[in-house]
Amino acid sequence: MATHNLGRSVFGDPQHADNLMPIEEAHALLNEWVPNEKLRLHMKQVAANMKAWAIEKENADEQTALKWELAGLLHDADWEKYPDDHCRIIIEELERRNIDPDVIHCIASHGPGYFGVEPNNTMDKMIYAIDELSGFVHAAALIRPTLYEGLEVKSVLKRLKSPAFAAQVSREDIADATARAGVSLEELIQFIIDHQKHVT
Repeated sequence: MATHNLGRSVFGDPQHADNLMPIEEAHALLNEWVPNEKLRLHMKQVAANMKAWAIEKENADEQTALKWELAGLLHDADWEKYPDDHCRIIIEELERRNIDPDVIHCIASHGPGYFGVEPNNTMDKMIYAIDELSGFVHAAALIRPTLYEGLEVKSVLKRLKSPAFAAQVSREDIADATARAGVSLEELIQFIIDHQKHVT
């Protein structure tokens, strides 16, 4: 049973397909809603990974890449201020702003076991996989004196096998997410290392 079940699986209005806010507006919303600098960094990292995956792996055009980026940037926007209503509040806000339903559904599906919304498409599946692993890879980098420089996949995999390290990260969700996305753990870890190391 999903702990924060949203109680629905349809979000937004199909008439608003391709209606996206400028990335600058999304960053302004992020800064307004998320005081915690570490949480903002996590969301920026997920956004960078999502955008890069869309472009490099899915051959996405600019509009589609922006969809992926916006979903990544705003997926946890309400987590700090409204933990009991995560991610209901950000979904309602984006619906009020008439944002593309694909972006809203993607955000709603970034934790299927949590929100009760199944990932439908590649974008949904990748935010689920990237969200879990991005934070874990960052934690693995933070304990190194050189941070991301020289961080290897095998080191991250070793940490994953240690239940005490970043214990709040669900290994079961990581396994489930990568299986759904049809991507190997090794490939995704390397991709995340490469694409979030410069995000500030």
